[in-house]
Amino acid sequence: MKTMEDFAKNFFADRIGGRNFGKIDTIYKFEKIKRAKRTALAKYPHRVLLDMGVGEPDEMAGEEIISALFHEAKQFKNRGYADNGCSEFKEAVARYMAAMFNVSLDADGEILHSIGSKAALSILPLCFVNKSDTVVATAPGYPVFGTHAQYLGAEVINLPLVKANNYLPEIEKLGEKTLRKTKIVLLNYPNNPTGATCPCEFFKKIIELAHKYEFLVINDAAYAGLVFNESDRLSILEIEGAKEVALELHSMSKGFNMTGWRIGWVCGNECLVRAYGNVKDSTDSGQFLPIQKAAARALADISVPKANGARYSRRMDSVIEILGKRGLKFDKPRAGFFLYGLIPAKAEFNGIVTRFISAEQFVEWMVTELGIICVPWDDAEPAVRLSMTFSSDALSEQQALKLLRERIESVTFF
Repeated sequence: MKTMEDFAKNFFADRIGGRNFGKIDTIYKFEKIKRAKRTALAKYPHRVLLDMGVGEPDEMAGEEIISALFHEAKQFKNRGYADNGCSEFKEAVARYMAAMFNVSLDADGEILHSIGSKAALSILPLCFVNKSDTVVATAPGYPVFGTHAQYLGAEVINLPLVKANNYLPEIEKLGEKTLRKTKIVLLNYPNNPTGATCPCEFFKKIIELAHKYEFLVINDAAYAGLVFNESDRLSILEIEGAKEVALELHSMSKGFNMTGWRIGWVCGNECLVRAYGNVKDSTDSGQFLPIQKAAARALADISVPKANGARYSRRMDSVIEILGKRGLKFDKPRAGFFLYGLIPAKAEFNGIVTRFISAEQFVEWMVTELGIICVPWDDAEPAVRLSMTFSSDALSEQQALKLLRERIESVTFF
């Protein structure tokens, strides 16, 4: 008699491994970090782990926003399906885009809400990607769009982002033949995880190429509210000609401390937004109306993301100074809440010299030996990501910085 697993494995789609689903023995980096944490806790059971791997804000949304959610949730009219959104949220987005980026958008036609950027990035391939299409994305980067494009049978070409080129993709290296067959170019600026921003000149070049080779540009701008210098505050939709060929995704998760609320938006070319709305209508029933209306309230105060950006910038200055004194050098990024940089060649600790050949190896060593959790990125070059959202119920910002200083005072990085 067949077991439940024997029966089930006949039905798994090839895109998730087919009959081998669940049996692929690749150990992903976050699982390796979890294993290193267990090893560290076993070795030092009373040591507090300093978690600099968290990828979400460490503060809550403002009290007035939570109160607005509570108020709206009690309204009988808000109990039902939201479908493709409410006018209050779209109008608030239009005002926000004008205030933050000097971008003029029609609230009715050029804006549509998303249940967070992740949901939008999984829906958009269904709108635009056919089997055998070519999609260009950057690496490192958030993989959701590329994963779903591959599910649909597309070829995904990853352009490496390296320090030597200021973490900008060298799109010219694709060559004429590849550019002509490219259907979509996916960008992510301000970038996750490098913290790089995109100069106006680069956006202009991408838009020119999009018109020349007739491809769609999608910019995932989830970190757009968290730039450290006003000169870096830029939307791709500010560029002349962008509305004809581009969409931009925004999120309230990072800038407004609303990660779990799952609310953001897609904006740009009206026809493209309409296609997103058409497929979205067959994918979900819209975000809960009280969340949309509370988010509209939040968008009215652009000082919130600016203050959050200033807080992360201040923390980065402290962490860069602490690590730099022990030989671990980081360049300060221009946005976001991640420090990102190349790993050291080796470290000396307790008289033992350890050499590193990969970011994964370095991160496992950091967790096991120092009790400091960070995230490896070996996509383009061996690099590491440290989050500035390290405050928690157990550790305040100053306590976390003190702990970091104490943990590495006996280490020398080379």
